[in-house]
Amino acid sequence: MSGLDEQRAVLAAKFEAILPHLDERQRRLLIGAEAQSLGRGGIRVVARAAGVREARVSAGIRELASGEAPLGRIRRPGAGRKRVADLNPAVRTALLALVEPDVRGDPMSPLRWTTKSTRKLAEELTRQGHRICADTVGDLLREEGFSLQSNAKTLEGKQHPDRDAQFHYLNEQARDHQDGGAPVISVDTKKKELVGPFKNNGREWEPRGAPVRVDTHDFPDRELGRAVPYGIYDVTANTGWVNVGTDHDTAAFAVESIRRWWNRAGRAVYPTAGRLLITADAVGSNGYRTRTWKTELARFAAESGLTITVCHLPPGTSKWNRIEHRLFSHITMNWRGRPLTSHEVIAATTTKTSLAVHAELDTNPYPTGIQVSDDEIAALPITRHRFHGDWNYTLHPQHPTDATAINSTSGQAPADEAPRLTRSSLQAPELTGMTRQQLCELIDALTPALEAQREHVLRTRRGHERLVAPGAGAKAKLTPADRILVTVLHLRKLATMDLLGQLFGVTAMTISRAKQEVHPLLEAHGHSVSTSTARLRTPADVAMFLAPDTAKTKAKKTS
Repeated sequence: MSGLDEQRAVLAAKFEAILPHLDERQRRLLIGAEAQSLGRGGIRVVARAAGVREARVSAGIRELASGEAPLGRIRRPGAGRKRVADLNPAVRTALLALVEPDVRGDPMSPLRWTTKSTRKLAEELTRQGHRICADTVGDLLREEGFSLQSNAKTLEGKQHPDRDAQFHYLNEQARDHQDGGAPVISVDTKKKELVGPFKNNGREWEPRGAPVRVDTHDFPDRELGRAVPYGIYDVTANTGWVNVGTDHDTAAFAVESIRRWWNRAGRAVYPTAGRLLITADAVGSNGYRTRTWKTELARFAAESGLTITVCHLPPGTSKWNRIEHRLFSHITMNWRGRPLTSHEVIAATTTKTSLAVHAELDTNPYPTGIQVSDDEIAALPITRHRFHGDWNYTLHPQHPTDATAINSTSGQAPADEAPRLTRSSLQAPELTGMTRQQLCELIDALTPALEAQREHVLRTRRGHERLVAPGAGAKAKLTPADRILVTVLHLRKLATMDLLGQLFGVTAMTISRAKQEVHPLLEAHGHSVSTSTARLRTPADVAMFLAPDTAKTKAKKTS
């Protein structure tokens, strides 16, 4: 063997051992350095020993001769296979057309009703002629500022115009009760829970491979049934009481839960209290439209001797109820990852802020379908506040008999100080459910159509055009403004047509005709009238309902 062959064999053995462990650029530099060390003819010798083309060895020599610093990468910038987005710029536009929010609701979009995963997006783009893989789709989306996101609960829908005002009023009532040493409680029903060995969300520390075994199906146990936790959170004392029922979530169950809290906890904490403020949601068993809620509270007020004021949170704001954040959230975290096998799981709830919770089992039956008549509601010792009497009202232990006595939160004034009922007083926001400005705007909007409608009816009745100028002849018993006002009051269900006739000095038939004329115009203009829970029977009830705040203050000082 000649010296050249021996040298080639040594190099081949070296390359065979080292090159497989190097990347492309490192191999190129190594064989270039070997060729440089051999001198003339070294390129051909190294190329045959390494089994590569001579041009590759020459490239390695050029890189070494350039004196460049280490690149930190295998290939130079721009080398290698071109990106799909560079070869086909239209693919980016096609991808954005599938995922942009402004076309997400387009019924013609091919992915309108499917999950826009990178795999499905890649399939749709390939079908459109843009060959691409799912990973590249993900890279392009990230470049365009997209990321995987879940839904964000921020849209609250239509808000009641008096939402903020109701929160301010509720806070004022709470501050007034707390300053006087009276309890303020927040109440609500927690979601029903299955009792027994059923899966509960969350995780707890357990021995490895030994999770708590629960049933595979969530079919309620016929014997254990469901747990209906009704919570009472004492805002001042930072304590919670949970009455765990086993029957139905009714108004009677809600009031019984409050009764148990008062008899077994509240009375001891507030021994001298004569008032109680309850803040509750607007719907459910303790909703402001639930008649049984009011009748049961009236019974509890008579039993306990407490003057009970209820302030409801505006519709659609139940998540702001204090009990949700101060009691129910901690209960949920306390029993996470464990089946609810006993109400004592709830009772063990505590927090670093000294929240103490007591839970009690209530196995009493609470039947549904109980009807409360209008007469029973009218007989309740209830006073609706001037501001949103449907949301804010006070239940007395008995009907007030002293004409000079008044409670600061009751909204009731002495009869001899009631205002005289005029057209202006009947336009009060407490009666119409809208501000005076809104009422004036409504009257201005409907009056032309109402007069044109009345003129058409009169022309039809006469059979010819009028012979005298408008305004001459017999006057209408109610002006257009009065007809609109009585229709609004009747749609509010505040008073009967007989009572409205007494207030406006006309017959009930005149009130009925006015409503028949105005109601279609209200609907045509898209104006809806909210129903009030106040029920007024006599003009004296209306006058008492509109008692001024000055009369309340004076009566409070004399009481």
